[in-house]
Amino acid sequence: MSKDQDATDANGYTLGRIGEHHVVIAVLPNGQYGTTSATAVAINMNRTFSRSLRVGLMVGIGGGIPSAEHDIRLGDIVVSTPDGTCGGVLQYDMGKFVNDGKLQRTGSLNSPPRSLLIATAKMEQTTMIEDPSYPKYIEKAIQKNAQTKRNFGRPDASKDRLFQITYDHPANAATCSACLAEQEECREPRKDDVPQVHYGIIASGNAVIKHSATRERLRQETRAMCFEMEAAGLMTDFPCIVVRGICDYADSHKNKQWQGYAALAAASYAKELLSYVPVARVCKESLIADICSKYKLNKPPPMLSKSLQSMTGEINP
Repeated sequence: MSKDQDATDANGYTLGRIGEHHVVIAVLPNGQYGTTSATAVAINMNRTFSRSLRVGLMVGIGGGIPSAEHDIRLGDIVVSTPDGTCGGVLQYDMGKFVNDGKLQRTGSLNSPPRSLLIATAKMEQTTMIEDPSYPKYIEKAIQKNAQTKRNFGRPDASKDRLFQITYDHPANAATCSACLAEQEECREPRKDDVPQVHYGIIASGNAVIKHSATRERLRQETRAMCFEMEAAGLMTDFPCIVVRGICDYADSHKNKQWQGYAALAAASYAKELLSYVPVARVCKESLIADICSKYKLNKPPPMLSKSLQSMTGEINP
């Protein structure tokens, strides 16, 4: 623990610089997932760095939600971006049940800091005419040593298999080696292995989704491109932009094979994104601690609603 760290702050931190920016990095404790754990980390970070934190990035892995409109593949990157009335992150398991028994999602989550939204727009525009830097960051990190090659190397493209919604993983099968090739969705091969970046809504909740029909239903309801389990716990106490590397398709075929590469892809994108954020613009952002204090003072009384807190396990077929 740093001598300046709040005595009640149990987080572990890495301090450093990325480009011109001074950064502090915190991770969730091993084995702890979901919005509650993320909230605890954010609150502690705000307490220790209350006089310096101005923008945040939530970087990690998530389950992709492919569609005819968005050709999302394993290793790709999804970045939370406001869309309509949604600030970029939607908590899909919170709301109230109405007369027909359906869950009506209520409330809204904060949008990312303006400086980061401007940076994502600029980076998206620039990479339409220039090669991005994040693929080089990925390759450099992988080639660092034998351990990084083993833990973060890109799996072969043949390991990226998207199955039809109606086809479930064989019971008790550890891998997809026995899964039928004719049940795969037909997709055009990509010209290269560069992870593609998708901007849009990220759906966050406490459930591990492993069911393709549920994935498709939530896609239609929310227009989300990705599932993850922490961002909804951060967006109030730690306004940030969310960057997720896609490691599975949130179906019964999910495994950990792509997690290392997907995490590295997300981190590499985040590194390049910061190069589009001028330090002077960050200095104009409000302190995150002040934003949180203002929110808590103005927060309306809680609505009489029910949440799907029982969805803390896995959603399977």
